[in-house]
Parts: sequence; structure tokens; C-alpha cells
Amino acid sequence: MGFFTTILGFFGFGFGISIGLVVGYFFFIYFQPTDVKDPEIKPLVEQDPVTLQKMLPEIPIWIKNPDFDRVDWLNKFIQYMWPYLDKAICKTAKNIAKPIIAEQIPKYKIDCVEFETLTLGSLPPTFQGMKVYVTDEKELIMEPSMKWAGNPNITISVKAFGLKATVQVLDLQVFLAPRITLKPLVPSFPCFSNIYVSLMEKPHVDFGLKVVGADLMSIPGVYSFVQELIKDQVANMYLWPKALEVQILDPTKAMNRPVGILHVKVLRAMKLKKKDLLGASDPYVKLKMNDDKMPSKKTTVKYKNLNPEWNEEFNLSVKDTESQVLEINVYDWDQVGTHEKMGMNVIPLKAIPPEEPKEFTLGLLKNMDPNDVHNVKSRGQIVVELTYKPFKEDELANGFEEKHTVQKAPEGTPAGGGLLVVIVHEAEDVEGKYHTNPYVRVTLTGQEKKTKRIKRNRDPRWEEEFGFMLKEPPTNQKLHVEVISTSSRSLLHQKESLGYIDISLADVVSNKRINEKYNLIDSKNGRIQIELQWRTS
Repeated sequence: MGFFTTILGFFGFGFGISIGLVVGYFFFIYFQPTDVKDPEIKPLVEQDPVTLQKMLPEIPIWIKNPDFDRVDWLNKFIQYMWPYLDKAICKTAKNIAKPIIAEQIPKYKIDCVEFETLTLGSLPPTFQGMKVYVTDEKELIMEPSMKWAGNPNITISVKAFGLKATVQVLDLQVFLAPRITLKPLVPSFPCFSNIYVSLMEKPHVDFGLKVVGADLMSIPGVYSFVQELIKDQVANMYLWPKALEVQILDPTKAMNRPVGILHVKVLRAMKLKKKDLLGASDPYVKLKMNDDKMPSKKTTVKYKNLNPEWNEEFNLSVKDTESQVLEINVYDWDQVGTHEKMGMNVIPLKAIPPEEPKEFTLGLLKNMDPNDVHNVKSRGQIVVELTYKPFKEDELANGFEEKHTVQKAPEGTPAGGGLLVVIVHEAEDVEGKYHTNPYVRVTLTGQEKKTKRIKRNRDPRWEEEFGFMLKEPPTNQKLHVEVISTSSRSLLHQKESLGYIDISLADVVSNKRINEKYNLIDSKNGRIQIELQWRTS
């Protein structure tokens, strides 16, 4: 019986399955449910917020905020470069962490803290979008939105009291909204001197932490405590306006700013060779630093004298004591025609000890070519006394602080007066009717300063600085700034005004510093950026 029961059971199961499939197929084909409707397709802009949230659980920030730009190219670049960036970042992190750890561990009586493994994993961070700010200062401000759900493997061993504990960080998630400021912008690669990093809001940090194989984050209360602790500690250090500063270039060299003053005293010359056919020569001396665009300093002319004595003093700014030299040229003054050179020589600044006067007696040469046979001929001698006065560290730092503090006026500034510094940065949309070769002419109290001329440029950048020494604050005066174009090819229109502006100086006297862009008068769309500083002693 058992055998026949089994056979009949299998037969009934097979027959029932076959009948069920046929009946089910018949109902599926010929009977449609009445409560099912065709889906209604709508554009995204017509969807309600709840539906959008279901369809797009994470809306990119560049969709929600039009100020943010897409940076897909940056994400692709980072993804491709991530294996190399991983090694470079880990190596840099170790080099930064080692001295900090060595300084801190004695406070907690820890013998040693080492990285056993340090890798950021195979998943790179992604940038949801980036906002870029444009200011009138020499800076670039970026605010990226960064998310990183990585798989790093960071293992740290800690040794204390003869025991060793291993701490492992896993499954790290970081959501950041940093502000990255590159400033000041400089004409030396990589074109910025410092990087400032601030957090615009508290970061979100989530990770797993294993100690001796056990996950500490699974202990009740530890997870939320560690989360808040990290947020508060990071916020206390880097939440805006606080910032992490990373120096990329030496600011004095990057900005090509002076690092000291060279005091030059031209004493006398001896046994000069006359250049005039009738009578003696009329010598004078020109002083100049190499790699300096400032005009040369000149002594007075000593008429009909081959052994002149000047005893005249000059100050020249120094930007690099290792590479710069003082150029000394002696000329014969002529009332008609060009002044003929009587001789020259140079003094390397690295040969001058700081803060100590040193006298030099130099033989005059035709040029500085050591192979020129004309240099064998005697041309006389000149005697100068040099004193190099380097700026102090705090004086150098003042010009590169985040807050734009104004330096003090130099020695010799009239009591009650000051130094008005005018920095001509750039212009935009300046265009002449006949030519566009712009330069800027700055006029105040009868004194006139000019920038260099830039050929065929509607958006010129000068970055030139001028100074006006005034006996009293210019509260009731105006600075006249005019953009002019000149061309030697146009005979009828050699000079053309591209626009001007008169700036009241009352604001700069009260505020010490202003940096603004001004709309040029008599110009269609022209603008010019001028920075003014009022320095007092």
C-alpha cells in the first residue's frame, strides 16, 4: 500500500500543478484588475516635495543653490589620481603628526605612539558643488561641499607602562563645508602665498573604532559622546572665523616686498678722466638696485671737477640680499645731448654686514664684463659708505596678516603729517577711440606719478605703488587719477584720455585704508581699482 500511495501522491501533485498553471495563465490574460491605472508621467518641476524626496533622496547642492557650480571634472580627476593622492596625503599626514605626537605624549606618560598602517582606502571623496567668491583683495575664496564615505585602514599602536594597545579606525564618513582662501595672490608659482581653511559649519564625522579587536562605538552612549566631542573640538579650532593657515611661499619673496633699507652715502670720487674736449668734466652719480623698477637716485652735479666731493645720502629699498647688487654709475653732465658715462661698478649686498657702516673704494670700469680689454684702462675711483638695515620680523609680518593693517610711516615723516600710499591695481573695460595702450597718471598737490604703459589691453593690470609725503592730513583734498592711452603711430591722436576719477581723501584719513573699484568718468564702462593707505608715524 505504501508504494501505491507514493505513486498516486506524485501523480496528484503533478496533475494539480499543471491544472493550476493553465488556470492561472487564463485569468492573467483575460481578466485585468479594475483598480490599476496607467502611470502619469510628470516633469520634475511639477512634482510635489514628498514625491521628489522619494525619487531623489539626496538632491545635489548645485540644484538647490544656484550659487554652487558643478565640479564633475574635479571628482573624475580625484578618482583617477586617488591611488597616488592616497600615498602622498598619508606621507604628509605622518610628517605633520610625528612632531605633534612627540610633543604631546610626555604630558600623558606615554612611551610611544606609532602608525602601524595608514591608508585612506579605495573610495575617494566627492564634491557636491563649489561656490567661488570674487573680492577686490588679492585673494581667491572657494567653498566646496565635500562628502567622503571611505574605507580607510588606520591602525595606531600606543605603548605605555610596558603594555601595548592597538587602535583601529574603520568605515570613516566625513561631511564638510569648508572655506578655502588662497591669499595673497602673487606673481610667483603656484601664484598664492598662503592657504587658509575654515569650516562654515560643524562637521559630521562617523567612524568605527576598534581597540584590541572590540568595537568601542557599539558601547551604549560612547557613539554620541565621541560624535559631539569631535564636532566641538574641531569647531573650536577651525570654525569660521578661525582658520588653519598653511604657508606655501615665503611672503616676502613671493610678494617681492622690501626686507630692509640700504643707506648709501656717496662720499667722493678721485682721478676721474675728463670727457669734454675743452675744460674738465661735470660728474654726478646715479644709484640703482638691480631688478628694481624704481627710478635711480642722483647726486648733484659737480661742475668742472675731476676730484668731486658729494657727501650726499640716499635710501634704497632691498628685496633680496642674496641676489641684489647696488649699481653705481658716474656720468658727465652735458647741457646738450646725452650724458656720457665715465665709469661704473657694483657692490653685492651679501658683502654688506647688517647694521654696520662699511666704506668701499671702487675702481671705475667701462662695464662688468671681466673679459673686456677696455676695463684695464684707469677711469678713476669712487668712495661710498653703505649701511644695511634689515626690517624686524614683526615689521615683515605686518604686511601679510589676514587683517590688512597699515604700516607706519618711515622715519623723517613730518610731524602731524604722513605718507599717502597709492596702489594702482587694475582697470576693466577701458577702450580708446583710436588706440588702447593705457597707463595711469596720479596727481596730488602738484606731484605727478605714472605707471608703466601696457600695449593693446582693455583690462590692464599694473600693481604699482606710489607714495606722497604730506605735511598734514589731506582731509580736504582729492586725488586725481586718469587713465591715458598713447601711441606713436597716430600722428593726429598721439594721446587720448580713457577716463578719470577724483577720489576724496577724507575717508582714507579716517579709515587708514580703503580698497575700491571706481567707475571712470568719460568712459562707457571703464572701472579702475585703487587702494589707498594713510600711514602716520
